[in-house]
Amino acid sequence: MPILEILDYAGVAVFAATGALSASRKQLDIIGYLFLASVTGIGGGTMRDVILGATPVFWVLNPTYLLVCASVGLILFFTAHLFDSRYRMLVWLDAIGLSAYCVMGAAKGLAATGSPTVALVTGMLTATFGGILRDLLAGEPSVLLRPEVYVTAALVGAGAFVFATMIGMPLIATSALGVLSAFAVRGGALKYGWTLPTGRAGPGRDPSDVM
Repeated sequence: MPILEILDYAGVAVFAATGALSASRKQLDIIGYLFLASVTGIGGGTMRDVILGATPVFWVLNPTYLLVCASVGLILFFTAHLFDSRYRMLVWLDAIGLSAYCVMGAAKGLAATGSPTVALVTGMLTATFGGILRDLLAGEPSVLLRPEVYVTAALVGAGAFVFATMIGMPLIATSALGVLSAFAVRGGALKYGWTLPTGRAGPGRDPSDVM
């Protein structure tokens, strides 16, 4: 199986697992598990394909991706209670999925347009949109609002992959560099609390105070 296809399935499966773990935290029924696993697993790739005009989107052309999501959701429906900290597991699996999917998204963007800039954007969106949807639907605090870097990790991974590709490195090396770069940044952020500088403006006032 080609390396990019492996990353594609890996990204879908790992993100599906984070969706199922969110369902377990909300004590949803089995349909809730399957729904959140599927939306999270295919969300980023769907956004990528729509932006690139690659329709029908990937999971319509190959429903195996839906079966992967459903299988992961079903497995975690019966096993999620065995884990001591489902949220810790969720954020670390999310880091793995982000690392795989930023490379896959960048590769598809580069192949479709030849533009490194577009590849960075598609890599970032592919890696983060599924997690954003997951948190929105599950009522969890959004990963975008967490203080440690998140989108930045996807951009670093996609950037490393694109740069290595542009200088002619072989695909397996560029993929490994992208995945490891993204995971190093996101993993370091989770472990050491790495953040970017924030704006100097104070917190927003309640709307009722200014209307």
